[in-house]
Amino acid sequence: MFFTYVLRSLKDNKKYIGSTSDLKNRFRLHNSGKVLSTKNRRPSKLVYFESFETMSEARWRERRFKKSHDVLERAIRKAKTAPGKEAAGPEGLWPGGR
Repeated sequence: MFFTYVLRSLKDNKKYIGSTSDLKNRFRLHNSGKVLSTKNRRPSKLVYFESFETMSEARWRERRFKKSHDVLERAIRKAKTAPGKEAAGPEGLWPGGR
């Protein structure tokens, strides 16, 4: 399984959009300062993710979000109002509830 995800910096409220095959580990790397593009904006919260069968699908969705702010915001709004949305905790959303 592959993921497209969105982080929001708790420091400056900016978003980071990425894709990965291991969402929990990637989130840990972001918040431990091991990802150059987010290390100065820590801590971050996972605010949205989607799962895909292939990495090419996840990367396609990542590019789509990066090209269109409206597409990203609609997806986040829809997820917040969807029945049965994923469980959220202090770190944000997680697949399978944690």
